[in-house]
Amino acid sequence: MDSSVYVFVEDLLGEGVERVLDRISGYGVTGVTVGAVHHASRDVTPHGLSRLTLRHDGAHFIPPPELFDGLRLTPVPGVPDAFDGLREACANRSMKLHGWTVFLRNATLGAEHPDVTVRDCFGDRGSLTDLCPAHPDVRDYAVALARAVARLGVDSVVAESLHFRPLKPQRSFVPLGPMDAYLFGLCFCEHCMRRATDLGVHAEVARDECARIVGAVFDGDPPAQGEVTRAALTAYAGPDVVAYARARSETVTTLVSEVASAVAAEGSKLVFIDSTGAVKGYTDGLPTPGLAAHDAWQLGVDLVALGDLVPAFGVLAYARDAARVADDVGAYLRSVGKDREVRAVLRPGHPDSDSTDRLVAKARGARAAGALAVDFYAYGLVPYAVLDRIPAALSS
Repeated sequence: MDSSVYVFVEDLLGEGVERVLDRISGYGVTGVTVGAVHHASRDVTPHGLSRLTLRHDGAHFIPPPELFDGLRLTPVPGVPDAFDGLREACANRSMKLHGWTVFLRNATLGAEHPDVTVRDCFGDRGSLTDLCPAHPDVRDYAVALARAVARLGVDSVVAESLHFRPLKPQRSFVPLGPMDAYLFGLCFCEHCMRRATDLGVHAEVARDECARIVGAVFDGDPPAQGEVTRAALTAYAGPDVVAYARARSETVTTLVSEVASAVAAEGSKLVFIDSTGAVKGYTDGLPTPGLAAHDAWQLGVDLVALGDLVPAFGVLAYARDAARVADDVGAYLRSVGKDREVRAVLRPGHPDSDSTDRLVAKARGARAAGALAVDFYAYGLVPYAVLDRIPAALSS
């Protein structure tokens, strides 16, 4: 069965490429998914050179300059030689190499070019980390970046954050309900507004209604209760807001289509990952109700449409329960089509898996539901003893 382990470039630099690949190949996996472009973070790394690793926004290879000639947005320099010799090292072990690429989550580019970031219903750009997929400069950057990663000779470009992202404030002492947070997180920049208007949506009405509802909660009104569904959103915010939310899928679908075509033109393939599974279960492995495939629309992801455009999908199966993993994989396959490659991304340790048996059960559930591959996230974030569970999961 196809499989891989997600690896950060800091793992390779800290422990050495040969040592990391030897250890991973010993687990019986068929490949590695290496962070070619990543976002800033601060991570506990139990067997890294530093036990607390500070990562920066950056492209960890040298992008071909001609791909970005004339573009306003260019990759933030990271570790320039992290992929040097990596393709050959993988080939020597008969391992595939996948290029993990974070596209639209980049605080450095957002701070340098605030106008390319999302804009809320109050007109504020409160999240300079999130580049808007409707902005023409962002779209040009994403396509060029995809080509650059594909030219590394990777077997696939694994796309993260190639869609809208949910609102994630670091602090909020206002009790926003899920629907209020969703409305507050919608982008109303000029490009999103124009694209929605071109589709016949009353974009200004939608924006004003979102500002009215969220503003009232800020002023002390009780937040809306319950999960975000289209029916609940219609009753709470009205049909214009729901139509605006639907219009976001055209923005994402066309962008992903352009990126997938660019990757294919470079001789590789796109693996699309939407972060709905992480939104639901990242913190504790207890995902909120509603399967990820059914709620992906909230991020502008139309899986049915993408099923005709993208060859492979990664499902972030961040759940403790094996049945939930199987249900999430099955729902994705029903949405994108049974002929598409679906890869289940599992966390082998905390907070999802407290034992080898639990990880084995989830890998079995993913395969039974139709997953063609199982990937494990992530090498540098968990102890060696947790990574040692992987062989059992693959051989079960």
